[in-house]
Amino acid sequence: MSSKDKIQYDVLIVGGGSGSFALAHHLVDLAAKNGTKFSMAILEKGKEFGSHIVSGAVSNLRVIEKLFPDYKTNDFPLEGICNESFFSILGNKKKWDVPNALLPKGLIKNGCAILTLSHVVYWMYNKLKEKAANNPNITIDFFPGFSAHTVIFEGDTVVGVQATEGNSGLDVDNAIYGKVTCFGDKGFISRDVIEHFKLRDNPQIWSIGVKEIWQLAPDKDYFGKVWHTLGFPLFDGSFGGSFIYGMKDNKLTIGMVISLDSENPNINPQQKLQDLKKHPWVQEMIKDGKLLRYGGAVLPEGGFYSLPKKFSVAGAILLGDALGVLDIERLSGIDKSMESGYQAAEVIHECIIANDFSESKLSSYKEKLMGTFVGKELKEGRYFRMAWQENPRLLKSYLPKIISSIDKTNPLFGFLNIGLTENPIKAIFDAIRLKYLMDGNEVGPVKYKLDYKHIVPNFKPSAEIKTNGYAKETVYSREDAVFYAKTKYHEGNKHIDEFSSDTCIKCIKTYDALDKQTPCVSDCTAEVHRIDILDNKRMHGMSLENCIQCRTCEIVCPEINLRVRPTAEGSGPDFMGL
Repeated sequence: MSSKDKIQYDVLIVGGGSGSFALAHHLVDLAAKNGTKFSMAILEKGKEFGSHIVSGAVSNLRVIEKLFPDYKTNDFPLEGICNESFFSILGNKKKWDVPNALLPKGLIKNGCAILTLSHVVYWMYNKLKEKAANNPNITIDFFPGFSAHTVIFEGDTVVGVQATEGNSGLDVDNAIYGKVTCFGDKGFISRDVIEHFKLRDNPQIWSIGVKEIWQLAPDKDYFGKVWHTLGFPLFDGSFGGSFIYGMKDNKLTIGMVISLDSENPNINPQQKLQDLKKHPWVQEMIKDGKLLRYGGAVLPEGGFYSLPKKFSVAGAILLGDALGVLDIERLSGIDKSMESGYQAAEVIHECIIANDFSESKLSSYKEKLMGTFVGKELKEGRYFRMAWQENPRLLKSYLPKIISSIDKTNPLFGFLNIGLTENPIKAIFDAIRLKYLMDGNEVGPVKYKLDYKHIVPNFKPSAEIKTNGYAKETVYSREDAVFYAKTKYHEGNKHIDEFSSDTCIKCIKTYDALDKQTPCVSDCTAEVHRIDILDNKRMHGMSLENCIQCRTCEIVCPEINLRVRPTAEGSGPDFMGL
């Protein structure tokens, strides 16, 4: 292909998320102010911008306020403002709302915005179209339904991506080039940049979030109320909890986030969400309601110590989830992702003016971003995940005792029981150590293991959940839940690679002998992975038409034998409104 036939942009953005659109908006604003001319393309694997965005959120709007000072009068899609915030510990039957005086400030969400992020992204897309149309110096091409499948390297420089429109099998050059390529994906393709340049010494660790939207009965009103919980139904030592938000139009978000560094090979996140709904407190909320939507996505939660050594290389920048700026301690990711885009725009604008996209020119991005609230808050919470990883007693022994006391008497008796039944000196030391780490006191760098390395194949939970009577119409099988994710695939859309069938057969034998499912089958959020019997062999099979693109199977595969690639032609789930 001659140079004049190349599809070339100044700025190429991979992934149409909140960080990407924050970058685009701020860059357009800077260009308009300075008379700068540039071209941009935004690739999005979903059929439209927002359709693969699963997050609902309780978020600080500090970056939205910078980008859109008039957002309150500019039809910004707000679900509500949190007027009551709770952090609750759930027993099998009851719950205990922890007094706010005992909570870290980041867990108190009063005054934060309740959002449906897919709607926010779609709104930002439409506002960006309006801005670009009013500026003749700026060209922006939007490519929903186009996924980036391969990073194009020229030596030590990223020069673009191969984008796949279809599966015709024709030898077509789908290369799209950018002077700078900005990766905002959840690791589908940004991992190749990180691996190529060996940017991450400490691996990223992940959690899986699963979520439903419910239309409540007319007599229910939880508008503006926000809960985050610990306890039921996670009694297996896995780190995680639930979130429940009351939204406008009498809707309710119910979800769970479960860390994938669990010893349990059979977490089954979607079923854990169904167990949560069996709790009497949640049952009362959704009684006579109707399920509207379901979906799931992974979240990067390694935080400060999983950040890459460099945030940019020659010709490329990492944003949002590709970078890993989620602050799991504060449950704060959207504002930090947007800030990464905001700061990237300032650096890229300088690069456009200088026509220099070298590593040295882009390198100021890291310093600028870490000099904002993003760096400050990630550093403050840098030991949060370590605090729970290093001491299994916290979730396996102490939490069940507190939960038992919540159901029977008073949570304070649970704390007393810990002192009486455990080694009291050890229990006191554990409490002091947890507080010390949560406060961010320096103890040296953290080293994580890849999530699948935590799996114990013959794992047995230390405690079991006990469910009470519940309305059967409020819980859904995994097969039925897929309907509410609205998955739709074009024929031949084979987007999960299995590298070796023999490796899968060996893994299946291991877990069959323990009377367990393989992690890919158990932990799938959408009934994709299955066991088939062919020629008297139990083999791994996949129902790819069900996939909701969450990547959980790849992360928990104990044999590193799966890779989830982005879908093509806009296929996959439709999370708009989720």
